[in-house]
Amino acid sequence: MALHITGDTAADELLTENPLALLVGMLLDQQIAMETAFAGPQKILDRTGSLSAADLAGYGPDALVEVFRETPAVHRYPGSMAGRVQKLCQEVVAEWDGDAAAIWTDGNPSGAEVLKRLKKLPGFGDQKARIFLALLGKQCEFTGSGWREAAGDYGEEGSFRSVADITSPETLAKVRETKRAMKAAAKAKK
Repeated sequence: MALHITGDTAADELLTENPLALLVGMLLDQQIAMETAFAGPQKILDRTGSLSAADLAGYGPDALVEVFRETPAVHRYPGSMAGRVQKLCQEVVAEWDGDAAAIWTDGNPSGAEVLKRLKKLPGFGDQKARIFLALLGKQCEFTGSGWREAAGDYGEEGSFRSVADITSPETLAKVRETKRAMKAAAKAKK
């Protein structure tokens, strides 16, 4: 498995190799481009020297905000997103002994169980949890029973609805087009 989300080799390798990086990228994926969100963990690593849950959980909150503000910014809302990342890392330390992958590997969980675990994480609502579950199933070799059903529409084969479906620049374009069409349809209903 090799992820191709950001268009940046180092950032994509980090997402592929570090489960916390992938989880943080998903958390950052709101109100900014997907590629920017998922490149965020590489920026955090470059600026702090670490991307471990324990290190980020214990990082000085004000110092972490400065890490997020540094140009180019990790997120357009550096203060609130630095806080959310820190809370996520604190939860991973407290509940999963610092191992983000345990959320989807501990006890050989079903798709429904992983969805439940994800929804308990700070910053992960229903939609974000379903998208992340689809990403795990489609690209990260997660095979928990019923994962497609638990992921809902995001688990559909060939759906091109989210980051779970991005494997190349071409599929990124398809996802963007699907999102544009969905927004236009929603706007037309109003």
